[in-house]
Amino acid sequence: MVEISKKDWKLFRERIPEWQEHYMEKLVKEYIELLSSSGNASDHFWELEKRIRKDKKHPGVLLEMTKSDAIWNIAALVRYKVITLAELEGFSEDLIEAVKLILSR
Repeated sequence: MVEISKKDWKLFRERIPEWQEHYMEKLVKEYIELLSSSGNASDHFWELEKRIRKDKKHPGVLLEMTKSDAIWNIAALVRYKVITLAELEGFSEDLIEAVKLILSR
């Protein structure tokens, strides 16, 4: 596996807050839809609690930020549709190819 370059690591650390913020905005919209739907308030409450418990473990919300895991984290972000491969523009070809290789497995 390719080790992430200093340039790619720096770019990843710069972009991850924006990527996660965008993903969490999507989640909040889904929560609003859930809370606005017809039904019992208690059902909405418990469904929301269950969703938040699950969602807070998602890579779009929480990531272990280590340089050694960065390529795996980027692949997870693509796999879970937090970002697209197109959003990797600016990263090295080596990193993009490594991510594609992980995704093809």
